[in-house]
This record gives sequence, structure tokens and C-alpha cells, in this order.
Amino acid sequence: MNLFWLLPALLAIPAAASDYVEGEFATKLVPKPVPYAVLMPDGAKESATPLPLMLYLHGGGGSRDNLKRVRAFFDEMWKAGSLPKMIVVTPSVTPRCFYMDYPDGSEKWETMLLGPFTEFLQETYRASPDPKLHFVMGASMGGMGGLRMAFKHPEKLAVVIALEPGIEPILHWKDMKPRHRFWRDDSLFETAYGKPVDPLYWEANNPASIALRDARKLNASGLKIYLDVGDDDLFLLNEGTEFLHRVLSDAGVRHEYHLVYGADHVGRTLRPRHLEGLAFLNRILNPPGPDPQVIQTRQQIDPLRKRAGVQ
Repeated sequence: MNLFWLLPALLAIPAAASDYVEGEFATKLVPKPVPYAVLMPDGAKESATPLPLMLYLHGGGGSRDNLKRVRAFFDEMWKAGSLPKMIVVTPSVTPRCFYMDYPDGSEKWETMLLGPFTEFLQETYRASPDPKLHFVMGASMGGMGGLRMAFKHPEKLAVVIALEPGIEPILHWKDMKPRHRFWRDDSLFETAYGKPVDPLYWEANNPASIALRDARKLNASGLKIYLDVGDDDLFLLNEGTEFLHRVLSDAGVRHEYHLVYGADHVGRTLRPRHLEGLAFLNRILNPPGPDPQVIQTRQQIDPLRKRAGVQ
């Protein structure tokens, strides 16, 4: 089901300088040509150098139209100079595909998005070919897909921003409980993970399992990770997001995590939460530099840490 229609009027598109275009991408990796939407900031066509690329992934049942609904966020920050200009792209995927490669090979969304589709965007819209300037952001199913792709392929994505990702608080399929999946029926899982569900394939595509297995790889890659969820999420996705936060913390994988008090899966909190996620991206791309007070305080405290054996 498409939940973004519940977003408030705050998401209305303002009169802005950005360009919004739509198209289709032909590929044999998925059953049909892929509709997509592109948001280009003012001056993108005249830019002397290619701009960074963001894949903005919609939630379950959504479409490329979701980019229209979040366009105001990018326009607002570009106008204020609080976010670098970039090419933002939303592909329409099948309603509940999880942005996965299916085990039967019938749909290969992960392969398509990080391969020929990205290459197409570079050639057609002059998006940067540098993977250090490739980002992924998504909510709900889009958050899940973004985490999976970034964790499996950190060499292809520099930043992942996952808002209320559709993930479960478990590492193994055998631990799945009704409360983790009450809105997802058996056929959905069997389409994505095999019929019957292949536990190893599920684990190989579960963000928490990937993070635990490949923590060293994630740290070495420099992937920047942002997690967000409301503490009153109607799908209980706060449990899965909190679990992933703990897995990452215990494994020593740096990330930023926001548990938003009183926030649900839909409604008025999504606007400020999107803006905070984009502000994180801006801090990554425009780091503030050394903090003199931090440097001075650490010089005082570091000898105590060293004597206590604190790394």
C-alpha cells in the first residue's frame, strides 16, 4: 500500500527553479521498462562538472511520483545553500519488490539500480561517475532497500539515509514472529526469498545480518549511515531500526541514529525528519572542521583514557 498520500500539505511543490523530468529506462533485468523521475537543481545543465547522484527510493506501493512530494525539501535546502546541488532520481519499482534481486532471476532490481541504471543516469543527466558522490535515501521499503544495497556494496555508495526502514529485529529467518511481519503475507516473502523461503538467502539480504557479518568491510569503506524511526511506528519498525542500531554499535560501525519521540510511520513528522536526514548528508559533504574546544578537552582527558586502557 502507498502511504505517502497521507503526507500533509506541507509537501506541496513550491514555485522553484529546479527542473523535474520523467522518462523510462529499458532493461531486461526486470519485467517491464522502468519509469523514473529526475530532479535537477537550477544550473545543473550548465554545470561545468557532473553533479553528485542521489537515488531516492520510494516506499511499498509508491512510484516515481514520490519525488514530486519531496521536491520541496530539496528546493528549500538548495535555495538556502544548506545542501549541495545534486541529481535526484526516483525509479518506479514493482509494488513490494524490496529493491531485491529475486532468487529465481525474474526481477533483479539491485543489479539494475547499481549497474546499468546508474550508468544511464551518468550518460543522460551528467551525474557524477564517482561512487564517493553516489548516495541513497529512502523511507519504509525504500529505507530497507537503501540499507541492503549500501551494506552489500559500500564501494558503490558513499552515504545511506534510511528513514523508518522496513526491517525486522532479528538476524535469522527462524526467529521471525507475527509482530515482525503482520502486514506482509507469505506470498510476498516467498516471491522475494524463494518458495519456501530460503533462510540463507533471507539472511544474505537482511541489513542487520549483513552488518554483523561485514562490519570490518563497512568501516573500511567509509560508508556514512543515517537511521531514523518514530518511537510509535504503526508497523513496529522502531523495533527493527533499534535492533540494527544496536548491531552496528556493538560491531563498532559508526552511524547516526534518531529515535523520534511521538513520531509514527506517516504524518507531519516526516517533513522535519527528511530535512534532518538531508542535513546529515550536508554535514558529510561539508564537514565543519576541527572544534577547538573538543581539541582542548581531549588533550586534558586523553591521558586518563590511556591510563585506563580506553581505546
